[in-house]
Amino acid sequence: MNDILKKIGEIGIVPVVKIDDAKDAVPLAKALIEGGLPVAEITFRTSAAEQAIRNIVSALPGMLVGAGTVLNVEQVKRAVDAGAKFIVSPGFNPSVVDYCVSNGIPVAPGCSNPSDIEIALGYNLDVVKFFPAEAFGGLAALKAMSAPYGMMRFVPTGGISAENLNSYLSFDKVLACGGSWMVKDELIKKGNFEEITRITKEAVNLMLGFDLAHVGINAQSAEESLEIARKFSNIFNLPLKEGNSSNFAGTGIEVNKSSGLGKNGHIAIKTNNIGRAMAYLQRMGVEVDMSTAKGPEGGPIAAVYLKEEIGGFAVHLLQKK
Repeated sequence: MNDILKKIGEIGIVPVVKIDDAKDAVPLAKALIEGGLPVAEITFRTSAAEQAIRNIVSALPGMLVGAGTVLNVEQVKRAVDAGAKFIVSPGFNPSVVDYCVSNGIPVAPGCSNPSDIEIALGYNLDVVKFFPAEAFGGLAALKAMSAPYGMMRFVPTGGISAENLNSYLSFDKVLACGGSWMVKDELIKKGNFEEITRITKEAVNLMLGFDLAHVGINAQSAEESLEIARKFSNIFNLPLKEGNSSNFAGTGIEVNKSSGLGKNGHIAIKTNNIGRAMAYLQRMGVEVDMSTAKGPEGGPIAAVYLKEEIGGFAVHLLQKK
């Protein structure tokens, strides 16, 4: 898969933006970055699209900017000349796809049926846009349509909202979701970029789903570990579960049988998608210690520690089941 498309998958949500006045482009992009989404698909639905892309790319080179609603090769050329790094079209336009593929431009054409997907495979594409997602049957339709195509990943767009976002993202064939609820037209026109940042943060928090899984306490021996766990169990009427390397009181208190990572112990934070969570934290300047990654051989990462302790505790991410 192309590196640009991989990055889109790591980010997880692509704001689909219609800009009427190019002067709003940079403040909007800054609002998205502050909210945790350094990506935008600027749609060619208005005459301001090309200049909007140019403004963002010039002012914010770290922002991943693409062009959407691209209907012909001329628009592809204008978008790329302005600095767009990827192209999205509402339907499967062979001339647009052929030009992009021939020139090494990442492209996600709109596909809504198996025939579209098979044409895309003929161009050696491995990512397409599923559009309009909700109007064409939503997640159930995508699952049924995609079943024969294990190699294809999808970016559902059209009707995606905070209410159904995680349902789509939980499907392993979904690379990312395109949505416009955090960049509503009226918010942009009113210059209410603080609200855009707030809604964007909500979307990112919803997607990542960070939540406390458990607190791990370091004990010096198996006997001390069992004593501590039993005390929590007795005082708070929590079920006691004995394990090989640690004991649990309920699901929220783990007591290691020896001193593990962290001066005092560790804190486990569970997340909806550990890959996207790691990418998000790294964008925030938080380093992940990949030498601590755990998971099935050849499979996805199930747990990984951050490099920095917080308050004397090592912190690790834990994939939700």
